[in-house]
Order: sequence, then structure tokens, then C-alpha cells
Amino acid sequence: MALLGSILEGSPMLALFMAIGLGYALGQIPVLGVTFGAGAVLFSGLAIGAIAPRAAPPGLVGTLGLLMFLYGTGIQYGAQCVAGLKGPGLRWILLALVAVVAALFAAQAVGGVLGLSPAIQAGMFAGAGTSTSALQAAITAAGGGPEPTIGYAVAYPIGVIGPILLMSFMLRLFHLQIPAPSPTLRHAEITVRPDAASRTVAEISASLPEGVTVLAMRHNHQNAPAEPGARLAAGDGLLIFGPPAAVDKAVVALGEEEEGRLAKDRADLDVVRVMISKPAFRGCTLATMPKPSFPVRVAQVRRGDSLMPAGPDLELEYGDVLVLLAEAGRRPDLVAHFGDSVKGNAELSFVSMGIGMALGLLVGLVTIPLPGSGSFSLGVAGGPLVVALFLGWRGSTFGIGWRMPVAANMVLRNFGLSIFLGQVAIASGRPFVDTVAAQGLAVLLGAALVLATIVLTVLLVGHLLLRIRIDDLFGVCSGATGNPAILAGANRMLGSDRADVGYAIVFPTMTIAKIIAVQLMLG
Repeated sequence: MALLGSILEGSPMLALFMAIGLGYALGQIPVLGVTFGAGAVLFSGLAIGAIAPRAAPPGLVGTLGLLMFLYGTGIQYGAQCVAGLKGPGLRWILLALVAVVAALFAAQAVGGVLGLSPAIQAGMFAGAGTSTSALQAAITAAGGGPEPTIGYAVAYPIGVIGPILLMSFMLRLFHLQIPAPSPTLRHAEITVRPDAASRTVAEISASLPEGVTVLAMRHNHQNAPAEPGARLAAGDGLLIFGPPAAVDKAVVALGEEEEGRLAKDRADLDVVRVMISKPAFRGCTLATMPKPSFPVRVAQVRRGDSLMPAGPDLELEYGDVLVLLAEAGRRPDLVAHFGDSVKGNAELSFVSMGIGMALGLLVGLVTIPLPGSGSFSLGVAGGPLVVALFLGWRGSTFGIGWRMPVAANMVLRNFGLSIFLGQVAIASGRPFVDTVAAQGLAVLLGAALVLATIVLTVLLVGHLLLRIRIDDLFGVCSGATGNPAILAGANRMLGSDRADVGYAIVFPTMTIAKIIAVQLMLG
């Protein structure tokens, strides 16, 4: 063991990547049905730090990792977060904010009773809310000592497992019925009735419910793109696409649904899937993108795991998969036009990323005075997140595309988070062992109470007072507590991914709230 410690202390980078590798291996092991993923790097790093106290890489390494994580998070969720403010999202954010503020007071009250230092209280609060950015803010506010990391590490497992257990308990306690998931979009193939015929595609499109698009038509036993001026006859076929309820209304208005009416014949019109990987398409909308020299229709766009309608204002990104309707035999031409390279799914613009991160760090330096006395700043944890949320919402500015492919974003975030957790954990390994031996039970009890304050406030107030539907409420709870493993657990209970919407709206704003909260806690 002494030899291993000596080797690790002689090579801090070896220690860091050993912590990352071992942590991810541990993170695949389920605990009460929950896997910790990148969060398990915290535990492997603490173990290495206990063996080799001087093996920690410089603090700048961890800060860089956190910057990568937060910038990717903001870019990923910026558009959803801003869009959510126009609907029920503002109410969800206020509910989560009340829960986080209540947890802040609970951490201070419980910590005072148990005799925990303010720095450990701040770390305990951050760990119960699984907020690595709040941990960084606490470390900075505490002067760089290990105490916030110790409180965070003890509280973190409860912060991940606790919300899932409490959500499951709530389902049983109130005998809640989970709404059946519905498809977000669907196709329908229609045989047109005589009374709906003798109209052009443009006239029919104008009469359809909002969100329904006519993609293709079948006339004289041949499939063809739905050109606006084409005129339909009785018995012709139409392929439409849109929200399920709206498509159902369109079917009733136009004729009879006949599955396979168009799809079974691809002699003239084929369905081709291509991936956007050419720079010329970045930042373009479907209406303004470069078109091939032959007729083609974009039926839908797939971004990551999300399927989106092909509206003219949809802004394209690297890695988007287009589902196209085109003449049979045109696949090679479409591949040459759009690129269709898998490398596009991992493409990053280091120009936009460098400028965006620099702007975020500048915003983080701004000191904001508080009424009465004192001040706070968003710092390296909050500034990049705020700026990235704005840039992710904007999409592109002055010809610079800020967004990045989902796959590349996930790699950036997970790798950055692993680096940050590994660095701070190794640096805190030996103090962690000493403190847990003396105060571990007190911190564990405090973390449980803080976590219960967050989760129960969201679930009980949201269900009993605000009457938020349960799948949305679980998304709000997942966003307020933060860890993606909690969201995954909620989705497993619900049998759908509707909770993703609440998570995307609440998580970024609560991250900022927690950053400010720990700075106020440490004064």
C-alpha cells in the first residue's frame, strides 16, 4: 500500500485517471436499484486521496473540468429552460426554489444543533442536492479547505438514492395513477374521400389542424412529394404527420386511414435518412438551408433521442438526422449533399466554445452587492452556466453557432464532471477519513433531513396544493435535486420520459440558486 501511495503521489495525473476509471466501474454497480455513474468518481477519488494524500492534481485541473460540465449543461438545456418560462415552467421553478431555500435553512438549523462547521453545512447542503457547482462555490467561499468536500461526499449517496425512494413511496401512499404516455408525433396514411378531393395540397394544408403537415401524396398509382399546387382526386392517398390528437382530427376531416397506402410502394418515392455533418448547414433553418438540385421533402428531424416536426423555423445542428422523402435512387446524391458522416455527431466548434466559456468566466467575476451588507458573485460555477443558458437559447449569433451535437455535449459534460470530482476528492481523501470518524453520523443525519426538506416540499406542495400532474411533478423533483440518476429513476417509475421536460426547465435555474445559497450561507 505504501508503494502504491508513493507511485500515485509521484504522478498526480495517474491518480486522477485511476480515480476516473475505478469510479466509472463502481458507478455501474446498482445500489438499491440506482447506479451513480460519474458520481462514483467521488468515492474512488476519496479512497485514493486517503492512500496518497499528496497525489491531488492542481486545483486548476478540477476547475477546468467543472467549467466543461457547466458550459455543456447550459448549452444543452438553454432553449428548453427559456421556453418553459412561457408555460407552467415558471410555477415549477418557483416551487423548486421554495424547496431549495427551505433546505438551506434546514442545513443551517440541523448543522447548528449537531455542531457542524458552516463549511461542512454548505458541503452537506450541496451533497444533498447533488450539485457539484454548489460544491465548487462552497470550496471557494470557504477559502479552499476540504470541509465542503467532506460534507458533500457524506451527503451525496443520500442525495441520489433518497429522492427515488421518496417518489416511489409517494406513489404508494397516495395510490396515484400514472398517466399513460402518448406518442409525441405520429404519421397517418389517408385515402381521400370524394368530398375532400378537387383541392390542391396547399388548400388542404391550410384547413388542417395546427401542427399537421402533408408530406407526400399518391396519385395515379404513384407516390410523389406533396407539392403545394398538386390537385387531389377522390381515392388519392396522403401521408400526414403531426401531434397525435391533431392527426386524428385530420383523418376524420379528409377520409379514411389506410396503413401502408404509400409506404408499401417505394418505386418512385423513397425514405432516406441522412446525418448533417457539413458546416454549411450549421445555424440554418429548414427554410434557409442549401437545397439539392432535385425535389426533396424533410419529413422529420431526429436530434439525439428526440423526434421533432420539420417546421420551417427549426434550426439545424451538427449530428441532426433528417428523414427525407425523395425520388427513388437519390440516396447517393443526398449523402453527398448533407454529408452523412458519423464524425458530425461528435463535432465541436472550439471557436464558439472558447468564446462562450471566456464570456462566462467574465460574468462570473462580476460582484453583485446585497441589500444591507455583503455581496456575492456567480463565480466560475455560475457565470459559465448563465452565459451558456443564454447562448444555448439563442442558438447562433453573428454567424457563430453556439450549440453542439448531443453526443459531443454528453462527452464534454461527463468528462468534465469526472475530472472535477476526481480532483476535489483526491485532495480531500485524508481529511475525509478523519472527519467521518468523528462526525460522519451527524453529517449523514443532517443530509437526510436536508434532502427530505427538498423532496417533500416539492412533492407534497406540488401534489396537494398546486395539483401538478405526477409525471411533471417527478420531473420538477428530479431537477430540484439534480442528479441525472434521479431523473432516470423517475422515468422508470413513470414508464415514459415526460419527466425530462420538468428536469430541463428546473435543473439549470436550481443550479444557480444553489450556487448563490452556499455563498450566502458562508457569508
